[in-house]
Amino acid sequence: MDTDLTALEARLGYHFLSHRLLTQALTHPSYGHESGLGEGEDYQRLEFVGDAVLGMLLAEVLYERFPAAPEGDLSRFRSSLADQDSLAAIAKSCRLGDFIRLGRGEELTLGRQKDSILADVLEALIAAVYLDGGLEAVRGVVLALFGDMLAAPASELKAGDAKSRLQELLSLRRLPPPEYKLTEESGPPHDRRFLFQVLLDGQVIGSGGGRSKKIAQQAAAAQALLSLEEDPEKTA
Repeated sequence: MDTDLTALEARLGYHFLSHRLLTQALTHPSYGHESGLGEGEDYQRLEFVGDAVLGMLLAEVLYERFPAAPEGDLSRFRSSLADQDSLAAIAKSCRLGDFIRLGRGEELTLGRQKDSILADVLEALIAAVYLDGGLEAVRGVVLALFGDMLAAPASELKAGDAKSRLQELLSLRRLPPPEYKLTEESGPPHDRRFLFQVLLDGQVIGSGGGRSKKIAQQAAAAQALLSLEEDPEKTA
């Protein structure tokens, strides 16, 4: 575990006034149990606050960025940005796993690499910034962390349910389910990038990339849907 929290603060672009909040945000329940910490000294309560703060800030940004988008699209955009895969990808880009305090059991089972833990800790950190510095401070951190994702075109943000919609479309047309093929994997361990193709009866109907296999598959499915909508005869 990296104990130099100034390095993490530099990656977040925020200096904490209360390092107690920062330490709490990085403390997994397993560490608290083994170390005899009191109730509420791990990240779980902060995660609860961070989820709400992040949801509000993403809603604010999306509302401004897509002035003509209906409520349903905005909700799907926000869900895509704040799902476990997206949060874990951001956490990995900050090497957040290096700083988490884990119990022995979680350490042995590679807890620092688990998407569920990384996503939870990122939300807890967002809450810690909010409680330590206020709304403007956390708005700046969120905009920096989610900048690349927020800059993505609407078609990519809609990809959150693309796999389900593609499956339904092919089923309605009495076609076999799609096959997802990993074609490329690159980048360092903390910032991997994956490329997938969607195949139907052995033919490529879409491709896409992302920071996790799930995100890449969703992006590929979204491209396949767009292709099929533009050319309905493609699957005839």
